[in-house]
Amino acid sequence: MTVADVRAFNRFYTGVIGVLDRSYLASPYSLTEVRVLFELSAGPCEVPDLRAALALDAGYLSRILTSFERDGLVSRAPSSRDSRRHVVTLTPRGESVFADLNARSDAEIGALLDRVPPSDRLELVAAMRRIERLLTGTPRSYVLRPLRPGDLGWVVNRHGARYAEEHGFDQTFEALVARVAAEYVEHHSPDHEAAWIAEVDGEPVGSIFCVRDDDRTARLRLLLVEPAARGLGIGARLVEECLRFARRAGYRRMVLWTVSGLAASRHIYEKAGFTLDKSTPDHLYGRDDLEAQTWSLDL
Repeated sequence: MTVADVRAFNRFYTGVIGVLDRSYLASPYSLTEVRVLFELSAGPCEVPDLRAALALDAGYLSRILTSFERDGLVSRAPSSRDSRRHVVTLTPRGESVFADLNARSDAEIGALLDRVPPSDRLELVAAMRRIERLLTGTPRSYVLRPLRPGDLGWVVNRHGARYAEEHGFDQTFEALVARVAAEYVEHHSPDHEAAWIAEVDGEPVGSIFCVRDDDRTARLRLLLVEPAARGLGIGARLVEECLRFARRAGYRRMVLWTVSGLAASRHIYEKAGFTLDKSTPDHLYGRDDLEAQTWSLDL
């Protein structure tokens, strides 16, 4: 990403949302003036606080407020805490003007979103949130949610790509994941099976499945956390959610099958209380140096 790329996007986006127009929403007010009205719509505000919230020059803000006062949009009065400071309040006329501008802005953004297919709107909003987080340095957070349409394809794709890149697995592993995903849908019992997707900024970054092995035993499958989301505790949280569901569903034991060499996954399983029951050398997924492993945990 270069400075030129960022500037090109800025030119594109400011044009899309109309901030280059001489007036905002075909009103007598500039974008900055409407932002002042927006801040005041939350309630009375002292001038220094208003200036700090909007990072405006004191003289510029003073001219805006003077114009608003002349048009009957705001009133100013000395602060009860400090008479040297003034409190600005929207008048009934100011509230009416802002309500009209706010409704028109909602309608304009709604029309913009109408041009975006519904399936792409979540991706659009997630990208906006990611930009905001990256530019402000806001710590990342994640959510776990149930499966939605399209998630199974993501699970198969990311397992295939991730294990090929990190562990040299061939496409027979991706085929296995596809079978597991298909069996989950074809034989799914909501009371006894569940799956979760972890999201960061609205984007899927992890998965786990809890499926029925027999009446007493649940099986943990398809644990994955993308590299960019590692270090947030997502893997451990996915396993914890899987175990919690298994206990509620009445299972007495949980098992999982994996292969050797997956150090991060092994650490998560051991920390959750799983123990290694069996490890057998095998030729798997195009590699001759792996061991097939079975782990278990009494619930």
